[in-house]
Amino acid sequence: MLQMTDQELQALTRELSDIYFKKPYPDDIVFNPRLRTTGGRYIPNKCLIEINPKYLQELGREELIGIIKHELCHYHLHVEGQPYHHRSQAFKTLMKQTGSPRHCKFLPSQANRRRHHYMCTYCQQEFRRVRQVDTKRYRCGRCKGKIEKKTIPIDET
Repeated sequence: MLQMTDQELQALTRELSDIYFKKPYPDDIVFNPRLRTTGGRYIPNKCLIEINPKYLQELGREELIGIIKHELCHYHLHVEGQPYHHRSQAFKTLMKQTGSPRHCKFLPSQANRRRHHYMCTYCQQEFRRVRQVDTKRYRCGRCKGKIEKKTIPIDET
């Protein structure tokens, strides 16, 4: 299990900012073990980045670096006064330039949470969800086909 202190995280983030963004990162970055559904977050009014330590422990340093680069995209755009939200073109462009991931991977420890399995009857696309989906109300996002609940053998989950 990998461990890292907040000071080591700070040094890594400053190094990544210099390498990929060619700009300094003078603000703070900390591990926040209370984060559950995200790899990290940028808090604009505090100029603070928080990272979920479980991603380092379960998925390793490479996934952590991807999360830091993603959050640095938010940070540098915000500091420059540009739109820094996921939907903005400036954000998408900067992410592509720096090779930052759009999303982080699922944690292996959370894999068993996706216990509802669905399949499109037309294109066979599979969906796994934490919450149940109303199959009469929703359609496949890929082809607009009908979705059916799939029964999974006990040993597969």
